[in-house]
Amino acid sequence: MPESLTYKQFGERAILMEWPAVIDEKILAEVLVVKNKIKANSHKAVQDFIIGYNSLTVVYSDFIKDIGEEVEYLKSLASIKSSEHKTDSKIWEIPVCYDDQFGIDLEAMSGQIKLSKQEIIDEHSKALYKVFFIGFLPGFMYLGGLDKKLFMPRKETPRLQIEKGSVGIGGSQTGIYPAQSAGGWNIIGKTPIPLFDVEQDPPCFVKPGDQIRFKPISLEEFKAIESDKALKFQSFNND
Repeated sequence: MPESLTYKQFGERAILMEWPAVIDEKILAEVLVVKNKIKANSHKAVQDFIIGYNSLTVVYSDFIKDIGEEVEYLKSLASIKSSEHKTDSKIWEIPVCYDDQFGIDLEAMSGQIKLSKQEIIDEHSKALYKVFFIGFLPGFMYLGGLDKKLFMPRKETPRLQIEKGSVGIGGSQTGIYPAQSAGGWNIIGKTPIPLFDVEQDPPCFVKPGDQIRFKPISLEEFKAIESDKALKFQSFNND
């Protein structure tokens, strides 16, 4: 694993560690293990970690005085062979209403990929998706595991406004808009669950390495969850 890593200075207070440029669950597992090794052993104040599909950016609370020395130290941590740094992950069940009121692109998508709307819903909700990283918007999950039958190009002209909670498909990915935003994904449903809430600790309950399953719900169930704040945070918690 360490031999496949490259290290680059990323500004005055960060080092970028990169793996081969592919989307792969094994690489994600390595990224998370290395992150935990650094977190447990770093001799300097590490302020934050930023995870990408094939990268880990280590952000320090102060300027890096000797980049070469710090890179060598990170290399030594990455090479540690230990089972103590395995990562814990959770499976979250996210309720999604695929009603036509929310699945505004289901009809067009059905015609293009030659599956009925119900078949799209069934395929989308039966998969178990891996959370690779969170970005673009606070709480926006980049998920792997979409069935190839559901691959759908992004729209040539993005919408200027997509509602918070909208579930979409863009290319080979699926995801949820955690806030109102412009976007070019094909919208197939909506969740009443807030994915980012500053009043919660942590604000985003999902972390890289977790898994997501979408649970189809009716329009009535959607409205019931949406109107009950306590129910919002109970309906996805699998503990």
